[in-house]
Amino acid sequence: MRKLTVVLTTALISIVAVGVLAVQQSRSAYAQTAAPNARGTAAVGNPITGEGLPNPAPIVTRNWGQLPAGRKWGTTAGIAIDPMDDNVWAYERCGAGTAGGGPVDCDNNTVDPIFKFDRKTGAVLANFGKGVMVTPHGIAVDRQGNVWVTDFAGNKAGTKGHQVHKFSPKGEQLLSLGIAGKPGNADGQFNQPSAVIVGPDGSIYVADGHDAQGMITANAVAEGIKRGATSRISKFSPDGKFIKSWGGIGVRHGEFRTPHALAFDSRGRLWVADRGNHRIEIFDQNGTYLESRYMFGRPSGLFIKGNAVYVIDSESAPYNHPNWHDGVRIGPLDEDRITGFIPPFERADRVYQGAAGEGVAVDSDGNVFAAEGPNSIIQAGGAFTKYSVR
Repeated sequence: MRKLTVVLTTALISIVAVGVLAVQQSRSAYAQTAAPNARGTAAVGNPITGEGLPNPAPIVTRNWGQLPAGRKWGTTAGIAIDPMDDNVWAYERCGAGTAGGGPVDCDNNTVDPIFKFDRKTGAVLANFGKGVMVTPHGIAVDRQGNVWVTDFAGNKAGTKGHQVHKFSPKGEQLLSLGIAGKPGNADGQFNQPSAVIVGPDGSIYVADGHDAQGMITANAVAEGIKRGATSRISKFSPDGKFIKSWGGIGVRHGEFRTPHALAFDSRGRLWVADRGNHRIEIFDQNGTYLESRYMFGRPSGLFIKGNAVYVIDSESAPYNHPNWHDGVRIGPLDEDRITGFIPPFERADRVYQGAAGEGVAVDSDGNVFAAEGPNSIIQAGGAFTKYSVR
């Protein structure tokens, strides 16, 4: 009996020790999301739910931005900051409530989809782009103030869409990439381009392919590849000549399941929001894979401001990314760690997870702007939301 008691006691001590170790490891991992509170000590937060993390821009302005008389807000996915004057560039989809393929788009409702807003008042400073696109998706502004927009859907006539367009700040169309209305995977061709950005040397990078996020089995991926679906980055010279592409549909590093947004950091690294794979992939300017980030949820949009990364999650939901809350996660550039969180709007069918926009941008004062997509426009009350600092 004594021998049995010793064995049981030893086993119990081992179990307790393992439990204590597990708790210590859990606390250690949890503490990685620590952010300073008002007392200067570490405030522990949960990167999945956002609970306990500071909100740096807590004042919410729904339905931000002025809309021309007689127009109705449509959905969007893109928003950017002008490097020349710090104002906001964005677009809305000509009153469409969908992300393309619905009864309304910019082909059959020919209003100007591209806006420049005063970042403080929301007043319209510029509005153009009528008749050029079907469903705008990604937007970026280069160092000269030119505006780049991807058109990720085609029209029924096969004469528009699946292109990237460059506009002057006044709305003059300067350049178009891709073949109008003709989706494909040949060099220089696009099939649902999601994002565009201009690199430090003026090279143009396009995130091409949108539907791979729905390919959740190996068979689905194989079928997608067979029918010509893409998930890649294409690089062009400053004057629009094709240079190279990298990536494809998959889960390995350097592959994507919907590269949804792009950003460059101060070190010249290209960040790709790989939405279907729930991660961010980081590359050099030649397409060499460098590293990944996994703590930012299911990323739809990203914005880098100095040494801070802002990532907006519009797609986490009970059946594709359980438990992860939508919203804006903020973290340091060189760590896979979350230090701040802007919470989502409530949405009943996304139990505990809510709804947030697809695009994100941050001005020089730290105010955060969100572009509301089909999953959040109703809850947000309009195409854009402003989250202001106190």
